[in-house]
Formats: sequence, structure tokens, C-alpha cells
Amino acid sequence: MGFADDHLIPLVDEGLGNSAYLVDLGDGRALAVDASRDLRALRTASERRGLSVAYAADTHLHADFLTGALQLAADDGATVLASAAGHRAFPHTALADGDETDLGGLTLRALATPGHTDEHLSFLLLDGTRELGVFTGGSLIVGSAARTDLLGAERAEELARAQYQSLRRLADLPDATAVWPTHGAGSFCSAPPGAERTTTIGAQKQANALLAAPDEDTFVRQLLGSLGSYPAYFDRLAEINRRGPAVLGTAPTLAALSPAGTRQLLDQGAQIVDVRPVKDFAHGHIPGAISIPLRDQFATWLGWLLPDATPLVFVTAPGQDLAELTWHALKIGYERPAGHLEWTAWQADGGQQRTIDLLTADRIADRPVLDIRQRAEHVTGHIPGAVGLELGELTARTDEAPAGAVVACGHGERAMTAASLLARAGHDDLAVLDGGPADWAKATGRTLEAGA
Repeated sequence: MGFADDHLIPLVDEGLGNSAYLVDLGDGRALAVDASRDLRALRTASERRGLSVAYAADTHLHADFLTGALQLAADDGATVLASAAGHRAFPHTALADGDETDLGGLTLRALATPGHTDEHLSFLLLDGTRELGVFTGGSLIVGSAARTDLLGAERAEELARAQYQSLRRLADLPDATAVWPTHGAGSFCSAPPGAERTTTIGAQKQANALLAAPDEDTFVRQLLGSLGSYPAYFDRLAEINRRGPAVLGTAPTLAALSPAGTRQLLDQGAQIVDVRPVKDFAHGHIPGAISIPLRDQFATWLGWLLPDATPLVFVTAPGQDLAELTWHALKIGYERPAGHLEWTAWQADGGQQRTIDLLTADRIADRPVLDIRQRAEHVTGHIPGAVGLELGELTARTDEAPAGAVVACGHGERAMTAASLLARAGHDDLAVLDGGPADWAKATGRTLEAGA
């Protein structure tokens, strides 16, 4: 058994595609790296081992979630470790390149690895002089490197060149050194698909195409050419993380709303977000509601499509996990949801309803198809003739959707979100494909179309 097997606990957020890490320091204390504001999994892991978090390290100013470091400082007395170049506006140990922190037997060394952000640090964990592993955040990740355009397109190339130098610095570590990235498959901070979330320096030298780039210019072209769109909320979280998100004093709750209270909130400008499963929404929903089913990816689409300052009323089905819903909102900075309304209460009150057809692949016939997946998904294979328009762009481009479209994604969740946005914008005669392009190909015996 190695160090990682005995002492390292990865905490994966499947929805955001990220990993935080809890390191058991062996004396009842722990180090947390890149912990999210949603600390439930970390608390479960630390309580199971009887650990108190003594150190909370952030590799960079995160854009995709709010840091949990301040909460750990408040609750556990943890020392926050972060880059001096980040100019954080709260108490922390400000680290520069080469600075070391004695963890009590182990040492954490800061390595300046800019690229994903200006102030990015990697943290090398040492046992004496032996390199156990390196927390690489958004620098070297499994099969790639994290995106460099979060500070604006005008700086993307400059930061890509910094990322080139940072990856090569990390590649100079011994081949056996474990690599523990924050960003992984499913992260819009840019990671290729794949099941592996940790790796080694040696494995990445063999398999990472960016490390194999023959020169800096080639590296920059490859990295920038791989970048797709990213959620709109990324543009505001880094500054909140620099200032420091609010520390929560009690476990958050979501107030129950009556139909009358909901109508009053709607009159005051609130937005309805229906978190029920796709089929429930299809069979009946409040007119104007946006469908975002409660699942791992809920936070991504909430943050992409709804402004954080708008009061939100969540329509729920009986038995849905309200704590899960609340934490999804809080970890991306939605601080004051208005409350939740159970759909059964709206029905019992005789509230107005609207439906959207949910069609199996054999029923869409010759209707136009709107594919709202990411471009990289669309070009891999789509229903022939489908119009490609990303869900994240749809609100500003609803007039480009074909009339009477069947909206499609991979399984149906994103498609129903898109259909609800189109319905709110005045489109009617919409339907949603129950399934995705692969189901259509299987049902029809026809071949998907590749390319744009």
C-alpha cells in the first residue's frame, strides 16, 4: 500500500468534474486541497477518520465553484494556504514560489505554475526529500492542461505560453510522482473525457499530447484549439473567491412556498426553475418555468442560464432532496433562493399548466431537429440535418431555432431545458427527443452525420 492508498482521500464532484483532496496527516489533523463550499463529502470523510482540518490549500482563484477554505478556517481553525499573487482579501498564509509549509512530518512546497490563472500554484507534497505527489489544480491534468481563456480571450495566448512553461516544469519531477489535479473529465475548465482523475508524471509524459508538443507554438495551437464554451457564471466567481465568500453559520434551508406566495413572487420578478425529472415537466409545468432537472450537472446549468441576483422559486416533486438543491446553488454563489413550491400544491390549487411533447425517436418523422449539445458533441455525430446551437447560447439566439423543432441532446435533460427557454420566448409546437442521437440511429437504422 502506498501513501495515496493510506492517506489521500479524493472527493469527486461529478457534476462540475472536479476533485478536492483530503490528506490524513497521521496525527488527527488533515490537509484539504481545493475544497468546495459544499463540504458535505469532506466532512463525512474527515469524521470517519476522526480528523480536524488543520490546513486548507487553494491552488488558484477558482472560477467554477466557491472555495470552502474560509468555512474550514471558521469551523476547524484551519490555516488557509494560497498564492500571494492572488491578493486575497481575507486572512491566509500568502505563498510564493518555493515557499514551504511544515505539515508535521510532511512538507508542502509551493510551485508557481501560471497559465490557467495568473496566480496559480501547484503544491508538491514531500516526505523529507522524496516527492510523494503534486496537487496540480488547473495546470497539468489527466491527458491535457486546463483552459487559459478565463481572464479574457485577449490574454488566452499569453497564458497558454505560461501554461507551456508550467507543464514542462512539472514534467521535470520524477516519473513516479503522483499527479493529483483538481479539474477532470466533465469540467468546463477543460479536460478530455476519461475515467482517470489522477495519474503520474511518467504516465503523462507517455500519454499527454500537450506534453508531446514539439515546441511552444505547437502547444499553444493545440491548447487554444481545444477550448469550447464555458458557463457564464465563471466570469464572476474568481473575484468572489478573492474577496472571500460568506461563512455560513448554520445549515442552509429552503423555505416552503404556497401557490399564492409563488404568484406574488412572480409578480415581483422572480423566476421559476422546475427541478423535477424531464417526464414530469413534459406532462405539466408552470408557464414560463425553466426546466433544470436536479442531477449532478444542476449547478452548471443553473449558473449558465440564470442571473444570480434574480429571486428563484424552485418547483420540486415530493421527496426530492432539498439539501442537495440548496448546496448546488450555494457552491456557485446563489445565496438567496426564494424557496420551493411542490408541484402537487400548484395542481391542487388549480394553477395554470403547460405541456411539452416528449417523443421517442420513431415519432419525430421529418420534423426539424435542434441539437443543443456542445459543438464538440455535435460534430462527433448528430441526426442528419439537425441545426446545432449550444444550450448556453440559446437565450440570446432563440430566433435561430427552427419552427416546430424537436429539441435533442444526449439523453433529454438539456433538451428539455432548451425547450423551456424557447417556450418562454414564444416558440410553440415544440417537442423534445426522449433519448439522444444514438437512440435515433438505433430506432431508424440510419447513420449519424459527422461534422458541423
